[in-house]
Amino acid sequence: MDKATSRIKKAIKNHEKILIYGDYDVDGVTASTLMEQALIFAGVNPDHITIMLPDRFADGYGMSPKLIKKAQAISATLVITVDCGSRNHEIVNELNELKIDTIVTDHHETDDEMPEAIAVINPHRKDAPTEALQNLAGVGVAFKLAQALVQNNLISPGQEKWLLDLVLIGTICDNMTLIGENRILGFYGLKVLTKTRRPGLKELMKLAGVKTLTSESIGFQIGPRLNAAGRLDTADIALNLLRSKSAPEAAALAAKLEGLNKKRKLEQNSATREIKNRGIGDDPVIIETGNWHEGILGIIAGRLVEEYHKPAFVLTNTTDGFYKGSGRSFGDFNLADALNFAKSSIISGGGHAAAAGVKVHQDNLFKFREQINEYYRSLKLADQERFLKVKPDLEVANLSDFSPDLLDDLKSLEPYGAGNEEPIFRLKNVEILENRKMGADGQHLRLDVKGKDGKILKLVAFYAPENWLRIEPSEQLDVTVKLIENEWNGTRSVEGRIVDIVL
Repeated sequence: MDKATSRIKKAIKNHEKILIYGDYDVDGVTASTLMEQALIFAGVNPDHITIMLPDRFADGYGMSPKLIKKAQAISATLVITVDCGSRNHEIVNELNELKIDTIVTDHHETDDEMPEAIAVINPHRKDAPTEALQNLAGVGVAFKLAQALVQNNLISPGQEKWLLDLVLIGTICDNMTLIGENRILGFYGLKVLTKTRRPGLKELMKLAGVKTLTSESIGFQIGPRLNAAGRLDTADIALNLLRSKSAPEAAALAAKLEGLNKKRKLEQNSATREIKNRGIGDDPVIIETGNWHEGILGIIAGRLVEEYHKPAFVLTNTTDGFYKGSGRSFGDFNLADALNFAKSSIISGGGHAAAAGVKVHQDNLFKFREQINEYYRSLKLADQERFLKVKPDLEVANLSDFSPDLLDDLKSLEPYGAGNEEPIFRLKNVEILENRKMGADGQHLRLDVKGKDGKILKLVAFYAPENWLRIEPSEQLDVTVKLIENEWNGTRSVEGRIVDIVL
């Protein structure tokens, strides 16, 4: 950190051109925006800063060779990465040969040897003095650099707090654990987001219908719209929205993101419906192929995991005779290990235990399917569905206990997320009064249920499993929910989002 702040101080003094290189997801876009604003706070001329984001389809994750040409074209003498760079040794070396320095800020796993950058700021370094910051998102690491600039008297104390709205959004959308430092950043980030000065976020929240700011509205309304840009078009749309200074420009960009998000929903619903209609077979690992947009494959795989309780790979047929895809898993089935087992049938692949990417030649597709399922069977895994079962925190008999006052109390524990889970309630033996399908394809569910005290509660489930949609009125079931607030014509009421139904 000391080396990074010293190098930035030198860049400010010498009026150097700086290239910020990010990533195409929400974490990368928020981190890029934050880094630019922090440098401007520190005294860098805004005209001396350029942000470059990779293209998901052409460049993939990490530092693209294209950034070398970009840095030369703008006469940059310093590159600062956010949310990437820890394993891009060759790119950093090429920049060094051109006398262009690099500062890496990242939160992904590192190799034993760091890139030959001026500084590599990453809480996962093997020589990191503490593990306390390992839950930081990329935007959280970028914020730590901003705090260091405050400590070095380059940013006025207190100014950096206005960056916390970005930290909150990036942290929640990157599914980081909300404990320790993230708990603090998230708590204050929620306060800042409520008063955000960014026209782009204001317009996006208005268009998305965000009435109450919670981790759920960030994760399910704000995040998907920001992510839709990198999935279906270019992440620059989301970046420009966050950087926008005028309401009219922000409104136009928000509308563009809204359109992309609707397109994303349509395409993923169409693909999921296509897979359902043809059936998934009996293999322990679902492997589905089709002609689908590359940017939505991971979402479809996740949906299949939720629906069928099996690990899933979803691949699309590319124009050059290959299949590219994403996998999602849970429990004891590690996708990275599975792809290593199947390395003789794939061109490339890798990732984490629960999420991975893969590229397969069309001639090897059958072999890939056989090897992945062979590996699963060899593990002899038992009762993997237990990892998907939801454990309620409290069993509730009287639905009248759910009041707006209780919602206010629960809000004081926000933001929720991994490590600070939102309370889950089991409604014991409630009577189903009405079951309604919602959405263009009838994929969402609305239930009215009655408790033992006669109180009626409205429940909703988005992308409900098929067996939930077939529930009959008058049935008595155990339903597990999270509480949500509904506001209509100035009246607040409590509703529930269905997490599980015991059938």
